[in-house]
Amino acid sequence: MILDLEGLALSAEEREVIRHPAVGGIIFFARNFESPDQIQSLVREVRQQRSDLVLCVDQEGGRVQRFKTGLTRFPPMQALTSYLTFKYGRGNKEVKRLLWMTGWLLAVEMRSLSLDLSFTPVLDIDYGHNDVIADRAFGSNAEAITFNAGAFIDGLRSAGMVATGKHFPGHGHVSADSHLELPIDERCEPEVCEQDMKVFTNLMDRLDAMMTAHVIYTAVDPKMPVAFSEVWLQAYLREQMGYKGVIISDDLCMEGAKDVGDILKRSKLALAAGCNVLLVCNEPTEAIKLIDACQVSDNAQSPSVRALAAKEKIDIPSFSTLDRWEKFNATKQELEVHFDKIRQANQ
Repeated sequence: MILDLEGLALSAEEREVIRHPAVGGIIFFARNFESPDQIQSLVREVRQQRSDLVLCVDQEGGRVQRFKTGLTRFPPMQALTSYLTFKYGRGNKEVKRLLWMTGWLLAVEMRSLSLDLSFTPVLDIDYGHNDVIADRAFGSNAEAITFNAGAFIDGLRSAGMVATGKHFPGHGHVSADSHLELPIDERCEPEVCEQDMKVFTNLMDRLDAMMTAHVIYTAVDPKMPVAFSEVWLQAYLREQMGYKGVIISDDLCMEGAKDVGDILKRSKLALAAGCNVLLVCNEPTEAIKLIDACQVSDNAQSPSVRALAAKEKIDIPSFSTLDRWEKFNATKQELEVHFDKIRQANQ
């Protein structure tokens, strides 16, 4: 499981909870962040309890950026890709270079705080009628997203951070917000596969993890959202696509997941369907209930959350003595010029 924390420091109960062997990671939210120094202090607290936990955040840019003060303010990816495409042309090598740099900078900043990964990129297509995806998307068609997000992913990976594609097989067409209700996508199977799922297929060899969408696709599995569907996770993702990476459920405490039953049933169904990691956020009593019921088994054949750990430690103070510090500053300064223009255009 990947769990969250209540505040800026660990409580006594949280220290006990994260020592449980069923806990494999922690996800941080804005409520856990005050400054880079403070989050590093919290990370040290966590690492003192468990050095093997994978530490995560949703640091996408735009409205989904949990850590802000003292760090780069990334624009929404849709605003960035639209601006770069307009400025340089679709598929231009300069667009690719700047998106690579964006991924690299984001990864270096998160890893300088001793975090392993940000759950990014969003690979959903923006069809123009889903407000929860909207400007988080890298484009409005599979070809554009493959190019744009692919460059961004290469930047992440070059800094030692793995990429998590979300939300498989594509959350963009439905209008409902799965944080608040269970969306139903009634399109035919070929349309879903040839449009939305095509992005995940195109980028699969660069995705160490995929996060599921809490959406029912009636033409494929009319009964189960993806996280609980063997059809999606086994028949499509594992067998048809041949994916071998980590499958992560989106937050099991979202309203879009609750129709299948209580937290215990949700977790059992998700594991049975093929999820390797369960994300459980914002309901600590539910997390504790699940931990109390856990029976931990070690399946060496199953992808583990530990496969998502950062490949190399980056420490900004020591980083400053290396040649890469010059690259870090140059990258940040170059990107900030573009980011400022995007912010000005949106004011």
